[in-house]
Amino acid sequence: MSGPTEGRAVGVVGDHPAVVEAIEAVGGRPAVGDARTVAETDPSLVVAIGEAALLDVVRAGITAPTLPVEAGRAVRSVPGMAVEPAVDRLVNGAFEPVDYPVLDVQSAIGSARALQDVMLVTAEPARISEYTVRSHGELVDRFRADGVLVATPAGSQGYARACDAPVTHPAARVLTVVPVSPFATDQDSWVVPMDGLELAVERDETPVELLADDRATGTVAHGETVRIDRDGSLPVAVVPESYDVFG
Repeated sequence: MSGPTEGRAVGVVGDHPAVVEAIEAVGGRPAVGDARTVAETDPSLVVAIGEAALLDVVRAGITAPTLPVEAGRAVRSVPGMAVEPAVDRLVNGAFEPVDYPVLDVQSAIGSARALQDVMLVTAEPARISEYTVRSHGELVDRFRADGVLVATPAGSQGYARACDAPVTHPAARVLTVVPVSPFATDQDSWVVPMDGLELAVERDETPVELLADDRATGTVAHGETVRIDRDGSLPVAVVPESYDVFG
């Protein structure tokens, strides 16, 4: 458990009317705004309301313990109805910080950070391309598909699950890689280490977009490599009101 932080700044990203009141009721000092604004206040703790707010916290580079609210089971968020007791525990240090890996995504179009997943996908509907996956320089596979998805434990219960990838626990420190709508009917998926992963586009017949979490970052050209490594972690504040990972 962490120690109490009464009187210190508690960042609030997203909108939930009970959060600010709950922070003030236990002696916290709420700093409300978008993730970039909150990051500038150097908060001791953060409350992120909703999945989009949590992803913005990661993109802003915030590393303070963060309590997700209504952001999904995979990130141990708390339901909206449990905000008051959960915030009380947060401000008083009665939480367990659980590190969720964050990914650094490097390509010719720039860099990005991702908490949940990274995807290469054809920009045009019903078009396939060819992709290569390598882990620490070793060829994993080459396949034709609409795209390829790389999921962290935080993203393994999202779109990756719909693609039949396994659900992974944050302590596992692995990535799951799964083709999206593969051309072959018996296509494999893989569990690989959390660094040294490379994806490449092997065909130039259709544009391929790179997505990091919920945002498109640009188009990856034929022959270009996208490298994925771990880039620290986000400490998620887990309280008794938090969802269990596996339900």
